[in-house]
Formats: sequence, structure tokens, C-alpha cells
Amino acid sequence: MIRSVALSTLLSALLIVVSGLAQAAEDPVYTGLLSNTGAGGYDVVSYFDAGEATKGSSSHTVEYLGVNWRFASAENKAKFEADPAAYAPVYGGYCAWAVSQGYLAKGDPKHWTVKDGKLYLNYNQDVQDRWLADRDNFIRLANENWPAVLEQ
Repeated sequence: MIRSVALSTLLSALLIVVSGLAQAAEDPVYTGLLSNTGAGGYDVVSYFDAGEATKGSSSHTVEYLGVNWRFASAENKAKFEADPAAYAPVYGGYCAWAVSQGYLAKGDPKHWTVKDGKLYLNYNQDVQDRWLADRDNFIRLANENWPAVLEQ
């Protein structure tokens, strides 16, 4: 009888947790499944300074917005620490085109654009090509959808 009550209590608690997760808003920064690393571990400063996607190192890590950000050098880490909002990808690193369409998709750090001093990530090359064809309009739409799209 005690086992039955304990099992019933455990199952009830599990259902509450699972239903709460299903109703919870998405995290404001995309990290991928079972990860806590922003921008897929790429050095977000490198997009601005080197003009290319460069993998970061676990030796140069900073926590910002509850997420770990990796950098290729101590210099890039220091730049990020001085002004993280200037380097972190817009829309939390979710695909900028998807946000413009009113939904969330992963942002791939290999498909990126810097426009007006802001870093935008896209899902893949096809999506990035669509994004680039009307970037200013998609930025306007994404800005209208963000951050409400996290609640959908």
C-alpha cells in the first residue's frame, strides 16, 4: 500500500513537472539541446573583428544571460566582458529569419551576418540566402516579433 501511494505521488509530481515544461516559454538564448553554450561555442567577437566564424575555447569562457560564451583568445574574452550586449547575437542566437516569420529555429553560427553593428544567425545557407534578399524588412519584422515569439 505504501509503495502504491509513493508511486502515485511520484507519478503525479512527474506529470506536473512535464506539463510545466510544455507550457514554459523558450529560453531567451539558444543553446541547443543539452547544452549551455551560446552561439554553438563560436567566438562572437570574431565575427566583428576577424570577419569570420571562429571556434571558441573552453579556456576562455564567460557567463552572460545564464549561458556560457567561448572565445578564441583572452583578448576577445575581455572585449566581450567589457560590452557583452554589443557582441551577443540578436534574438538570443535563434535564427533571425525564423523570428521574422514568427517562430523559433536554431541559429547556426556558420550562417551569419553583421549588419549595423549587430550579429544575426540563420538556420542554414538556404535560409540565409532568403534573409539576405530582404534583410532590412526581415529585421523590421523580427524586431516586431521579439521577444513575444519566445512565449509561443
